[in-house]
Amino acid sequence: MQASTSTPWTPQRSHAIAGHWTPPDAAHATPLIVPGWRDSGPGHWQTLWAERLPGAQRVVQDDWLHPARDAWVATLAAAVLRAPAPVVLVAHSLGCIAAAHLPPAAAARVHAALLVAPADPERRAVLDSFAPVPSGRLPYRSIVVASSNDPYCPVRLAGAYARSWGSEFVRLPDAGHINVESGHGDWPLGLALLQSLLPVASVPLHHIAI
Repeated sequence: MQASTSTPWTPQRSHAIAGHWTPPDAAHATPLIVPGWRDSGPGHWQTLWAERLPGAQRVVQDDWLHPARDAWVATLAAAVLRAPAPVVLVAHSLGCIAAAHLPPAAAARVHAALLVAPADPERRAVLDSFAPVPSGRLPYRSIVVASSNDPYCPVRLAGAYARSWGSEFVRLPDAGHINVESGHGDWPLGLALLQSLLPVASVPLHHIAI
Protein backbone atom coordinates (compact mmCIF):
# COMPACT_ATOMS: atom_id res chain seq x y z
CA MET A 1 0.00 0.00 0.00
CA GLN A 2 1.38 3.41 -0.96
CA ALA A 3 2.06 5.74 1.95
CA SER A 4 -0.02 8.86 2.45
CA THR A 5 1.17 11.94 0.60
CA SER A 6 0.04 15.52 1.12
CA THR A 7 -1.05 17.38 -2.01
CA PRO A 8 -1.38 21.16 -1.59
CA TRP A 9 -4.27 22.83 -3.37
CA THR A 10 -3.57 25.61 -5.82
CA PRO A 11 -5.87 27.40 -8.31
CA GLN A 12 -3.64 26.12 -11.11
CA ARG A 13 -3.98 22.52 -9.89
CA SER A 14 -7.75 22.91 -9.59
CA HIS A 15 -8.07 24.29 -13.12
CA ALA A 16 -5.74 21.72 -14.63
CA ILE A 17 -7.46 18.75 -13.02
CA ALA A 18 -11.02 19.96 -13.54
CA GLY A 19 -10.28 20.72 -17.17
CA HIS A 20 -9.50 17.06 -17.82
CA TRP A 21 -12.44 15.60 -15.91
CA THR A 22 -14.92 13.40 -17.76
CA PRO A 23 -17.93 11.77 -16.11
CA PRO A 24 -17.58 8.07 -15.41
CA ASP A 25 -19.00 5.34 -17.57
CA ALA A 26 -21.57 3.54 -15.39
CA ALA A 27 -20.56 0.25 -16.98
CA HIS A 28 -17.15 0.61 -15.33
CA ALA A 29 -17.93 1.91 -11.83
CA THR A 30 -20.76 2.64 -9.42
CA PRO A 31 -20.27 5.90 -7.52
CA LEU A 32 -21.90 5.31 -4.12
CA ILE A 33 -22.73 8.58 -2.36
CA VAL A 34 -22.29 8.32 1.42
CA PRO A 35 -23.61 11.42 3.25
CA GLY A 36 -22.74 12.29 6.82
CA TRP A 37 -24.62 13.47 9.88
CA ARG A 38 -27.90 15.24 9.00
CA ASP A 39 -27.59 14.16 5.35
CA SER A 40 -26.54 16.36 2.44
CA GLY A 41 -29.32 18.69 1.34
CA PRO A 42 -30.19 20.48 -1.93
CA GLY A 43 -27.24 22.21 -3.54
CA HIS A 44 -24.66 20.06 -1.74
CA TRP A 45 -22.13 18.58 -4.14
CA GLN A 46 -23.09 15.06 -3.03
CA THR A 47 -26.72 15.69 -3.94
CA LEU A 48 -25.79 17.18 -7.31
CA TRP A 49 -23.47 14.28 -8.11
CA ALA A 50 -26.07 11.69 -7.05
CA GLU A 51 -28.54 13.26 -9.48
CA ARG A 52 -26.18 13.65 -12.42
CA LEU A 53 -23.40 11.05 -12.37
CA PRO A 54 -24.22 8.03 -14.54
CA GLY A 55 -24.92 4.96 -12.43
CA ALA A 56 -24.64 6.79 -9.11
CA GLN A 57 -26.43 5.40 -6.06
CA ARG A 58 -26.99 7.05 -2.68
CA VAL A 59 -26.98 5.59 0.82
CA VAL A 60 -30.13 6.46 2.80
CA GLN A 61 -29.88 6.07 6.56
CA ASP A 62 -32.94 5.47 8.74
CA ASP A 63 -31.97 8.18 11.23
CA TRP A 64 -29.87 11.09 10.03
CA LEU A 65 -30.14 13.11 13.26
CA HIS A 66 -29.17 10.45 15.81
CA PRO A 67 -26.54 8.30 14.07
CA ALA A 68 -25.69 4.95 15.61
CA ARG A 69 -22.55 3.29 14.31
CA ASP A 70 -23.86 -0.26 14.01
CA ALA A 71 -27.00 0.79 12.13
CA TRP A 72 -25.18 3.20 9.84
CA VAL A 73 -22.41 0.75 8.98
CA ALA A 74 -24.93 -2.04 8.34
CA THR A 75 -26.89 0.20 5.96
CA LEU A 76 -23.72 1.23 4.15
CA ALA A 77 -22.47 -2.36 3.91
CA ALA A 78 -25.80 -3.50 2.46
CA ALA A 79 -25.64 -0.72 -0.14
CA VAL A 80 -22.09 -1.71 -1.12
CA LEU A 81 -23.06 -5.37 -1.45
CA ARG A 82 -26.09 -4.48 -3.62
CA ALA A 83 -24.32 -2.07 -5.94
CA PRO A 84 -22.78 -3.27 -9.20
CA ALA A 85 -19.03 -3.67 -8.79
CA PRO A 86 -16.63 -1.95 -8.90
CA VAL A 87 -17.93 0.44 -6.24
CA VAL A 88 -16.33 3.84 -5.64
CA LEU A 89 -17.33 5.41 -2.33
CA VAL A 90 -17.97 9.16 -2.32
CA ALA A 91 -18.22 9.97 1.38
CA HIS A 92 -18.55 13.19 3.36
CA SER A 93 -18.05 13.94 7.05
CA LEU A 94 -19.40 11.13 9.25
CA GLY A 95 -19.91 9.07 6.09
CA CYS A 96 -16.12 8.79 5.86
CA ILE A 97 -15.96 7.32 9.35
CA ALA A 98 -18.77 4.89 8.56
CA ALA A 99 -16.78 3.80 5.50
CA ALA A 100 -13.71 3.17 7.65
CA HIS A 101 -15.84 0.86 9.82
CA LEU A 102 -16.99 -1.32 6.89
CA PRO A 103 -16.67 -5.05 7.54
CA PRO A 104 -14.22 -6.98 5.33
CA ALA A 105 -16.86 -8.56 3.06
CA ALA A 106 -18.18 -5.15 2.05
CA ALA A 107 -14.79 -3.44 1.93
CA ALA A 108 -13.58 -6.12 -0.48
CA ARG A 109 -16.09 -4.88 -3.09
CA VAL A 110 -14.86 -1.29 -2.91
CA HIS A 111 -12.53 -0.23 -5.72
CA ALA A 112 -11.65 3.18 -4.25
CA ALA A 113 -12.96 5.95 -2.01
CA LEU A 114 -13.07 9.74 -2.02
CA LEU A 115 -13.27 10.69 1.67
CA VAL A 116 -14.13 14.37 2.07
CA ALA A 117 -13.98 16.35 5.32
CA PRO A 118 -13.96 13.34 7.66
CA ALA A 119 -15.55 14.09 11.02
CA ASP A 120 -14.05 13.74 14.47
CA PRO A 121 -16.72 11.71 16.31
CA GLU A 122 -15.23 12.65 19.68
CA ARG A 123 -16.07 16.34 19.22
CA ARG A 124 -19.84 15.83 19.55
CA ALA A 125 -21.65 13.48 21.90
CA VAL A 126 -24.22 12.54 19.25
CA LEU A 127 -21.43 11.02 17.14
CA ASP A 128 -19.50 9.22 19.86
CA SER A 129 -20.65 5.71 18.93
CA PHE A 130 -18.33 6.00 15.89
CA ALA A 131 -15.27 6.31 18.13
CA PRO A 132 -12.64 5.06 18.15
CA VAL A 133 -12.01 5.61 14.46
CA PRO A 134 -10.38 2.56 12.80
CA SER A 135 -6.67 3.11 12.21
CA GLY A 136 -5.88 0.19 9.91
CA ARG A 137 -4.98 0.65 6.26
CA LEU A 138 -7.94 0.59 3.92
CA PRO A 139 -7.88 -2.31 1.43
CA TYR A 140 -8.49 0.01 -1.54
CA ARG A 141 -7.08 3.23 -2.93
CA SER A 142 -8.40 6.36 -1.26
CA ILE A 143 -8.05 10.13 -1.14
CA VAL A 144 -8.78 12.13 2.01
CA VAL A 145 -9.69 15.78 1.37
CA ALA A 146 -9.64 18.11 4.37
CA SER A 147 -9.84 21.82 5.07
CA SER A 148 -7.56 23.95 7.21
CA ASN A 149 -10.55 25.41 9.08
CA ASP A 150 -13.10 22.57 9.23
CA PRO A 151 -15.21 23.08 12.40
CA TYR A 152 -15.92 19.33 12.63
CA CYS A 153 -12.35 18.04 12.49
CA PRO A 154 -8.90 19.63 12.91
CA VAL A 155 -6.86 19.31 9.74
CA ARG A 156 -4.05 17.61 11.67
CA LEU A 157 -6.44 14.86 12.73
CA ALA A 158 -7.68 14.46 9.15
CA GLY A 159 -4.05 14.10 8.10
CA ALA A 160 -3.56 11.44 10.76
CA TYR A 161 -6.58 9.57 9.38
CA ALA A 162 -5.02 9.70 5.92
CA ARG A 163 -1.69 8.38 7.15
CA SER A 164 -3.24 5.50 9.07
CA TRP A 165 -5.60 4.59 6.22
CA GLY A 166 -2.84 4.76 3.58
CA SER A 167 -4.68 7.53 1.73
CA GLU A 168 -3.47 10.37 -0.42
CA PHE A 169 -4.08 13.60 1.52
CA VAL A 170 -5.34 16.79 -0.14
CA ARG A 171 -5.38 19.85 2.14
CA LEU A 172 -7.57 22.78 1.11
CA PRO A 173 -7.08 26.25 2.62
CA ASP A 174 -10.08 27.79 4.41
CA ALA A 175 -12.67 25.49 2.79
CA GLY A 176 -14.78 25.00 5.91
CA HIS A 177 -16.63 21.69 6.02
CA ILE A 178 -16.55 21.48 2.20
CA ASN A 179 -20.31 21.80 1.90
CA VAL A 180 -22.95 24.29 0.75
CA GLU A 181 -22.23 26.66 3.63
CA SER A 182 -18.58 26.91 2.58
CA GLY A 183 -19.50 27.52 -1.06
CA HIS A 184 -18.96 24.02 -2.43
CA GLY A 185 -21.82 23.21 -4.79
CA ASP A 186 -20.77 21.48 -8.02
CA TRP A 187 -17.15 21.42 -6.76
CA PRO A 188 -15.10 20.74 -9.93
CA LEU A 189 -11.95 19.84 -8.01
CA GLY A 190 -13.83 17.09 -6.20
CA LEU A 191 -15.06 15.70 -9.50
CA ALA A 192 -11.51 15.66 -10.80
CA LEU A 193 -10.33 13.77 -7.73
CA LEU A 194 -13.18 11.30 -8.18
CA GLN A 195 -12.18 10.78 -11.81
CA SER A 196 -8.64 9.95 -10.72
CA LEU A 197 -10.00 7.08 -8.60
CA LEU A 198 -12.18 5.50 -11.26
CA PRO A 199 -11.28 2.53 -13.44
CA VAL A 200 -10.29 3.67 -16.92
CA ALA A 201 -13.48 4.03 -18.95
CA SER A 202 -13.36 2.76 -22.52
CA VAL A 203 -15.77 5.46 -23.73
CA PRO A 204 -15.41 8.79 -21.87
CA LEU A 205 -18.61 10.81 -21.59
CA HIS A 206 -18.04 14.54 -22.08
CA HIS A 207 -21.51 16.02 -22.06
CA ILE A 208 -23.01 15.36 -18.63
CA ALA A 209 -24.10 18.69 -17.13
CA ILE A 210 -22.36 18.97 -13.77
